[in-house]
Amino acid sequence: MRNPDSQHALVTGATGGIGRGICFALIEQARKDGARIHISAAASEAGERLAQLLGELRAAGATATGVAGDITDPAACADLVAQAQAEGGDLTALVCNAGASGPGRLADLPVAQWDRTFNLNTRSAWLLAQAAREQLARTRGSITAIASMSGLTPHPGYGAYSAAKAALIMLCRQLAQEWAADGIRVNTVCPGMVRTPLTEAVYQDPETLAKRESLVPLGRIGRAEDIGAAVAYLASAGASYVTGQNLVVDGGIADHMLSMIPGRPGKPPVGAPGR
Repeated sequence: MRNPDSQHALVTGATGGIGRGICFALIEQARKDGARIHISAAASEAGERLAQLLGELRAAGATATGVAGDITDPAACADLVAQAQAEGGDLTALVCNAGASGPGRLADLPVAQWDRTFNLNTRSAWLLAQAAREQLARTRGSITAIASMSGLTPHPGYGAYSAAKAALIMLCRQLAQEWAADGIRVNTVCPGMVRTPLTEAVYQDPETLAKRESLVPLGRIGRAEDIGAAVAYLASAGASYVTGQNLVVDGGIADHMLSMIPGRPGKPPVGAPGR
């Protein structure tokens, strides 16, 4: 059974903007719970970025170790979980955050790009979950995967990515049903537009920033901390009765489409003052 005073989370893609936000949010949640936490921060390769993150996590009050491997390689997925267990004991939380998008229209998309997109964004979560299952069953732990609003709505020009993230959401719903008897909870988080070091260049253009903000009902672009807080909740005891769910963290943009159609009652005509 899980020791509520000791937590251990394996976070993939930990050195990216959202990954970092998740790590620090998990530490803050553990602090609120009065628990110790060990973070196994996973990256594609060891190096300065991972070393710097580990130092910051330790300064924030966690114990932390780095693990590295290419999660498009099935053997590497099993090895990451084994490395994490060797350093921090059984996992109480697996956070599948690593992923990447890439443009490509389905009419002429190379098979290799399709396969890599699915291997990175979808298959890796399944393989990591398989490798961690016995540990998570012992601790009655959780799995949280980071999907995308592109997995909820078609994203023209990103056909493989949208399909892979939609598949990830269904994969986690399936895992939630199959592994509920083991006490393992499985959920996904769908970020909207999030401001991270990777996307920061886009937001340096004031016009682009204003246009993007105008699309979001809450009026701002998301932060890594917003996604981290959602993951920390789903991994916490406060979500002990939540499984198979997809938490959309997008400021309301996914449900905003109908309000943008010209000519609807209460909407200013094109060119008129107003939003």
